[in-house]
Amino acid sequence: MDKFVIGLDYGSDSARAIIVNALTGDTVATSVMNYPRWSKELYCDPAANQYRQHPLDYIETLEGTIRDALSKSPAGTAENVVGIAFDTTGSTPGFTDATGTPLAMLPEFAENPNAMFVLWKDHTAIKEAGEINDLCKKWDIDYSAYEGGIYSSEWFWAKALHILREDESVRSKAYSIVEYSEWLPALITGVNKCDGIIRSRCANGHKAMWHEKWGGLPSEEFLTALDPLLSGFRDRLFDETETADKPVGTLCEEWAKRLGLSTDVVVAGGAFDCHMGAVGAGITPYTFVRVIGTSTCDVMVASYEDIGHNLIKGICGQVDGSVIPGMIGLEAGQSGFGDIYAWFRRVLEFPLKNIIGKSNLIDEATKERLIAEAVDQIIPALTEEAEKIPVSESTIIATDWMNGRRTPDANQLLKGTITGLTLGSTAPRIFRALVEATAFGSKAIVNRFREEGVRIDNVIGIGGIALKSPFVMQTLSDVLNMSIKVCKTDQACALGAAMFAATAAGVYNKVEDAQQAMSSGFAREYHPNPENAKAYQEIYDKYIKLGQFTEKELFSA
Repeated sequence: MDKFVIGLDYGSDSARAIIVNALTGDTVATSVMNYPRWSKELYCDPAANQYRQHPLDYIETLEGTIRDALSKSPAGTAENVVGIAFDTTGSTPGFTDATGTPLAMLPEFAENPNAMFVLWKDHTAIKEAGEINDLCKKWDIDYSAYEGGIYSSEWFWAKALHILREDESVRSKAYSIVEYSEWLPALITGVNKCDGIIRSRCANGHKAMWHEKWGGLPSEEFLTALDPLLSGFRDRLFDETETADKPVGTLCEEWAKRLGLSTDVVVAGGAFDCHMGAVGAGITPYTFVRVIGTSTCDVMVASYEDIGHNLIKGICGQVDGSVIPGMIGLEAGQSGFGDIYAWFRRVLEFPLKNIIGKSNLIDEATKERLIAEAVDQIIPALTEEAEKIPVSESTIIATDWMNGRRTPDANQLLKGTITGLTLGSTAPRIFRALVEATAFGSKAIVNRFREEGVRIDNVIGIGGIALKSPFVMQTLSDVLNMSIKVCKTDQACALGAAMFAATAAGVYNKVEDAQQAMSSGFAREYHPNPENAKAYQEIYDKYIKLGQFTEKELFSA
């Protein structure tokens, strides 16, 4: 009898559910839904780097995607679903009351952004991250040691402290803090108290400075020295974490009914999207997996023997079991990748929306269709022209820090730069420079891993850009001077979640077995052009010099 599992992938803009045959890896159905409130840009202030998401967006897309996917599946599929697993963006924490309910679910906080989940790319906590870094270096234990040695404003404690300082109403009601990769499994298994939430090894090892070496989270003394507002939270949080291959429970009656499934369905532990995506891509030791989307997340796994006592500097952490249980998971990434291309598109949209949009020469319906068509074609048209420009004419140099820098060496104060502009600089030439900048940022990460003694033999790319943009991927291959395999599935993160669901449900004994049985394979492979690779090394050296100058001279604060 066939057994099916559901993998749920919660990204920055949308959630997707895939139903997979756990025995063959065949995808039966897929459903994708945008977050309703997020799509309207509610609760966000880009000028202040504030990005918040309402838990109702997560709930509505959870129910909507699963119901929709089941409706597309053969008769009898729902009755044979045995497991569910979630991956989410992160660090995306939110405050809860004592029942584990996010504060934004309470009537008095329904419209308060500070009571919502603080999305990974929210950089309102830069000041708090700096204070954490200063204290870590003064304390007898450097709690950031297993997180690359630099704590980021994108992470758990910085965000929590920022909200506590900013909002007295949240401060007075907040009992605990939860990542939504932990909250969603707790929600559908009927957990109704904070200490019943199973905590994620992945989320807390990489973002909350959790480590067995010092007994879990940073000490109460450290947290209260950081700010007395954190007093008591450690005791109300947790000591232990679990890897995502372990079940956290089964569907409660309410959610079984809402989803059209059985209460026998096993719910796996949650983890971050890039980590489960790496598993879905078929990660093994010495493989560098790039999850390429609005930002990038780079993931590797290494044996205990290979890592030993080495602390990899300037990355986003090394955590036992955060990717594959029994191995050390390594994480890095860029704070902006596809978002940088989207930014440039928005710049070019200005005359369309603000000149044509106000024109009286055409009717409103035609105007809207014309603008929509033009906006949709900006990136494809730029790509077509940028591809024609030889590397020898890549005289515009840009850095990829429009959303700060995640790795190597997190610094969210940094801003992007573009130099080498002339009166002959066209939009396609600037776009090519931005694509090259994102590739150079990738190379800086690869170089850091290698400098720290981490061996990289091959590269795998997953995500929409990896599948849909040969220009970006070929540029990346040339800059890295490495071949890159691209996963066949466009839902590698959700597929990875499905693999964890199958393992938690007992279909497989370990995640590696699920990988072997359920892998999608690869759609294509890019190989570096030797001449371009040589030329790009020289341009990369200029990128490094530009970065050093701008970081030192312009953003040294």
